[in-house]
Amino acid sequence: MKRTPSPDKPRAPRPPRPRAVQSHEVRIIGGQYKRTKLQVADKPGLRPTPDRVRETLFNWLGQDLSGWRCLDAFAGTGALGFEAASRGAAQVLLVEQDAALVAQLKRVQEQLKATAVQAVRGDGLAALRHASPGSLELVFLDPPFDSNLFESAVQASAPALAVAGFVYLEAPRRWLDAELQGLGLQLHRYLRAGTVHAHLLRRIDAAQAG
Repeated sequence: MKRTPSPDKPRAPRPPRPRAVQSHEVRIIGGQYKRTKLQVADKPGLRPTPDRVRETLFNWLGQDLSGWRCLDAFAGTGALGFEAASRGAAQVLLVEQDAALVAQLKRVQEQLKATAVQAVRGDGLAALRHASPGSLELVFLDPPFDSNLFESAVQASAPALAVAGFVYLEAPRRWLDAELQGLGLQLHRYLRAGTVHAHLLRRIDAAQAG
């Protein structure tokens, strides 16, 4: 008996190919590691501080950060932390949650032989909250712009600051004096560059101490 051929089974759709990860570079703009290239992976929320803003920030701070203790709570590419180390900071802790970015930070640290820099995988807020009171001269806060981490991060930074220390806050909007004062900080310098609002903050009692 002749059998009727069965119809071809529909082919399962091919799984989509993973999108290639695009990357570009930023450069350290001053100090002993000047012109070192840092890779910037195409990851959601990863947005390195623009060159113009970094240059202005370190002009505000002065080019010599010798002896400073720094914490970058949302390190990303590490551009801010490596800039601080390049200018002589004694300790720079880079905290980042993304494992691939942490591995990249460690590669750069080894390449530069930057012994002052330590890159760890972890929660930036927890690192700030565990910092000893008054132990930091400089805190970098640059969370993803679509996150709700800003207020908690600013609040956690204030107790960790030395009296003459600074918080650098990069945000999608300008923070008002009343908001900052409620968290124990005051605006020292401010810059807007496109969508970036760059704030350099100090402790409210810094003026009296000075």
